[in-house]
Amino acid sequence: MSLDAPDQGTAPRTAGTAPAESPTTWSALRPLVLRLHFYAGLLIAPLLLVAAVSGLLYALSFQAEKLVYRHELTAPVTGPSLPLETQVDAARAANPDGTVTAVWPSYEDGATTRVLMSDPEVAEDRSLAVFVDPYTAKTRGELTSYGSSGALPLRTWLDELHRDLHLGDAGRHYSELAAGWLWVVALGGLLLWFGRRRRTGRDLLLPERGAKGRRRTLSLHGSVGLWAVTGLVLLSATGLTWSRYAGENIGAVQDQLGGATPALSAALEAGAGGDGGHEGHGSGHGAAHQGSDVGIDKAVASARASGIEGRIAVTLPADGKGYVVKETDTQYPVHLDSVAVDPADGRVVDELRFDDYPLLAKLTRFGIDGHMGVLFGLPNQLALAALMVALILLVVWGYRMWWLRRPTKERRLGAGRPMPRGAWRKLPVTVLLPLAAATALVGWFVPLLGISLLVFLAFDIVLGALSKARTGAS
Repeated sequence: MSLDAPDQGTAPRTAGTAPAESPTTWSALRPLVLRLHFYAGLLIAPLLLVAAVSGLLYALSFQAEKLVYRHELTAPVTGPSLPLETQVDAARAANPDGTVTAVWPSYEDGATTRVLMSDPEVAEDRSLAVFVDPYTAKTRGELTSYGSSGALPLRTWLDELHRDLHLGDAGRHYSELAAGWLWVVALGGLLLWFGRRRRTGRDLLLPERGAKGRRRTLSLHGSVGLWAVTGLVLLSATGLTWSRYAGENIGAVQDQLGGATPALSAALEAGAGGDGGHEGHGSGHGAAHQGSDVGIDKAVASARASGIEGRIAVTLPADGKGYVVKETDTQYPVHLDSVAVDPADGRVVDELRFDDYPLLAKLTRFGIDGHMGVLFGLPNQLALAALMVALILLVVWGYRMWWLRRPTKERRLGAGRPMPRGAWRKLPVTVLLPLAAATALVGWFVPLLGISLLVFLAFDIVLGALSKARTGAS
C-alpha cells in the first residue's frame, strides 16, 4: 500500500530478486504499476484502514464474547445432563411468546444448551437465544443470536461494523471496494518490492539495517508487506465471495463449474409425520409442526447412530420438513456432516457428508470460515489479528512515505508526487493489449473495482488537463 515510488538504490541486483519479466518489459511496466499503486494507496487506503481496524476488533471479539457472556455460556457441572426435551421446555416456559426453531445442545462439560427462538421483538434475521443449564434445566439468560456461528450482540455489532459500517446495503459498497482493491494493491506492491535493487538478499525479507528516514519507512513497509501479502490476497478473495456484486459473479462461475454447495433435503413425503393427528405438545418442536413426533432426543439419537458426532445443531421440524441435525465443528479437521430425520418414526430420510462436497464448495467453505476466524479457532483468530495489524501499519507507513516526499522547499504543506502520467503509452503493444484485456475482464467481474478504476483515470485526466493549463498560462 505504498503511496510513494520506492528508491531504486545503487547496489547491483542480487540473485533471486529479479522480477519475472524481462528487464525491458519491467522497465516499461514499472511506472504504470507505480502510478496505479500511488493512486490506489492514496484513495483506497482509508477504506482499507477502516476495514483493518474493524477486522482487528472482530478477530478479538471471539475471546471477548466468552468473557462478556460467561454467565450465559457456561454452567457449573452438578450432575448428568437432562434430556434435551426437558431443557427445551424450560426455555419455552421462560419465553412463552417465542417459537422454538433450533437447539444447540451443550457440547462440552460446563457449556450451556442454546435454544433458538423466533420472537416478535427480535428482528427477522436474528434469533432469541435462551441459554439453559443442561444439569438443572434453569435458564441462565437470553441474548439475540445472529448467523450460523451464533454471534452474540458484541460480535454481531463488530461484524456489522466491518461489513457495512452499520449503514445497510449502502455501507456494503465500502467493504466491496476495500476487498476489490486489496489484492490489486498488495500484488502491485509485491512486484515493486521484488523489482527494487538491494545490497543483500536479506533486505528482501527483513527491514534494511541502518536505513533512516523515508528509506527506513520504505524498508519496513516492503518487508512487512512481503510477509503479509499471501494472507491479504486470501482475505480479499474470500471477502469478495459474499460481496454484493462481485459475489454474484463468483457464485455464478462456481455454479457453472459444478462447485455449488449441495443441500440436504429435509422435506417429508405427503402424509409423513402426520399420523396420530395431534400436535405433539412438549415434544420439543415448533408450533408449525403438526403430527406425531418421536421427540428431539430420539431424533438426535438417530442422527448419532448414523455417524453425526461432536458439536451439533438441531433444526426442529416445521412446514412439512423433518428434523435437521448437523455437525458444526468448523475447526480442522472439520465435522460438517448432516442428516434429516423423520419426526414420525425417527428414521433418517436424507444425509449429506462433507466428503461428498465438490472441491470448489469445500474450498469456498474453508475460505469463508478462515475469513470469519472459525476454521482453526484461536490460532485462526490470532492470525487474522496479526494480518490486520500488518495492514494498519502498511497504510500508516504508506502515508508517512508520501508525507516525507513532500517538496518542503517549494511549499510547506505539499505532498509527494506520483510517477509522471503517460506510462501506458510506453508499454510494448504485446504487453499493452493483454493487459488492457485482463483489466477489462477483471473490471467486469469485480464491478466496483472497474468503476473506481475508471474514476481514477478520469481524475488523472483532469489533473493532466489542469497541469497543462497552468503550464500554458505561465
